[in-house]
Amino acid sequence: MNITSVEIDSQPDVWRQAWEMRDEATRLLSRPGERMLVIGCGTSAFVAESFALLREEAGLGETDAAYASEPRPWRPYDVVLGISRSGTTTEVIDALRAVPDGVRKVVITGVADSPCAELADDVVLLDFADEKSVVQTRFPTTLLFLARAAFGEDVSGLPDAAEAALAEAAIPSGEFDHIVYLGRGWTYGLAQEAALKIREAAQAWAESYPLLDYRHGPLAVAHDGSLVWFLGVRDDALAQQIEATGAAVVQGTDDPLIELARAQRFAVRTAEGRGLDPDNPRHLTRSIVLS
Repeated sequence: MNITSVEIDSQPDVWRQAWEMRDEATRLLSRPGERMLVIGCGTSAFVAESFALLREEAGLGETDAAYASEPRPWRPYDVVLGISRSGTTTEVIDALRAVPDGVRKVVITGVADSPCAELADDVVLLDFADEKSVVQTRFPTTLLFLARAAFGEDVSGLPDAAEAALAEAAIPSGEFDHIVYLGRGWTYGLAQEAALKIREAAQAWAESYPLLDYRHGPLAVAHDGSLVWFLGVRDDALAQQIEATGAAVVQGTDDPLIELARAQRFAVRTAEGRGLDPDNPRHLTRSIVLS
């Protein structure tokens, strides 16, 4: 079994460890009224989008998300949160260094002695969720699990539910040359992440859109080789419209994080079906460090 598969299957146990950190995470991430900017690159940028929506919907204060390479400080912030699994992502380091004096800097990372952590006033350390594979799986889901707990959501039963769902190994079957993930609200970030997994691991054509925006153009390329997967959301009317094109549709029935874990497993299976190594995608490294 490849490393990525092992790390996907480990997520319920890793989430249980994260649950024990909820008080610390609440103290650092959930200060009411703070205006926060969340930054990251790649997977971490998509996680930042979901995090920002979850925090703002919890009533904790205005929360924006941006790519670390395009931080766009369009309004003053009380805190900037940088996300970097390795803690060595060049753009995150540069963005943190550019944060004005007096703005609190928080970093969520898997590596305690990393450059990002050294720049932070506070660190949320998820070293138990760190990964060997280039392709991220359990680090982003663990981060969002912990965020939901910190924002007051009872996710204590989610690890057991994920364990049961992953044991069923229910992922779409069939030959697809086009995969689309759709999300709504905070799950749109998950849709972007799921599509990235397909592109990274399987070198396959994958897209992501907000759920209802899919009808505004992208539907034109749906065909009998397409799989369209709704992450954590259902819409029977839209599903019928998509199925009329010949595409296969999967509607979310589990918690969105469990759906993302299933999508990760689907990316691994797609990669293996193409004779590819999902642990080591071409042209990619575990961390992007620019000279």
